[in-house]
Amino acid sequence: MESAADHAAAARPAGEVLYARYAGRLPASLEKLAGPTHGLVEVPLHVAWSGLRTYDLDRPRLRMGLYRTVLAEGGHEDLITLLNHDLLVAQWPVLRTLISRHVRTAWEDAYPELVSPVSTAA
Repeated sequence: MESAADHAAAARPAGEVLYARYAGRLPASLEKLAGPTHGLVEVPLHVAWSGLRTYDLDRPRLRMGLYRTVLAEGGHEDLITLLNHDLLVAQWPVLRTLISRHVRTAWEDAYPELVSPVSTAA
């Protein structure tokens, strides 16, 4: 039997549901992102269930791939342990163009420091 909450969620536009899902995973601040800055990172199966699971942070393309994957598929703890504050901020101008609108909006709404005059024009 469908509950009132299920019915309300089903009535919401898909974009709102996705935004809420991504926003609900976010840490209290970007400073909570304490992931590594160098070396190899192995992503848990619940984040990357197929394809590449080990990323070399010293290779820019692989680092960007890791961040895209974790932003899209990672839970709260994954964000904190796999992403690094300084790397995220440095990569954000390009990274924001490679992720979904819902992920980008959730992060930029929560952390205005990610939004720069350049990124708002993109």
